[in-house]
Amino acid sequence: MNTREVTNQYRLSQWTDIVRECRSSGKTVSAWCSDHDISPASYYYWLKRIRTAACEALPSLCAQNNPIVPVNIAGPTAGTDPSMDQKSSSDITIRLGTVTLEIRNNASATLIENTLRALQNVR
Repeated sequence: MNTREVTNQYRLSQWTDIVRECRSSGKTVSAWCSDHDISPASYYYWLKRIRTAACEALPSLCAQNNPIVPVNIAGPTAGTDPSMDQKSSSDITIRLGTVTLEIRNNASATLIENTLRALQNVR
């Protein structure tokens, strides 16, 4: 790591502390900045830099790193009415905490792909 990167990391750390302090104060940004002799423009610049760094630190969502896993869905069993099955239940059910996601077999590949990518960021 070179001097520039170390300096950048140090500044980001300092700015993160400032933003956290401001947000936890319960005051408006302008009131907090006024109390601490910081210009609101500087505060928002620092916030933007922190957000940019955080986004760059996220793992890549490209298909090479996160392939979509194929899921084989069994068709309706003998003696059942496929139209009733379509209305009463989903083909895929994903539960994540208190959130339930139901996907039908006729959902587009793009919808499924985008949904799975969004779920990767849910904590």
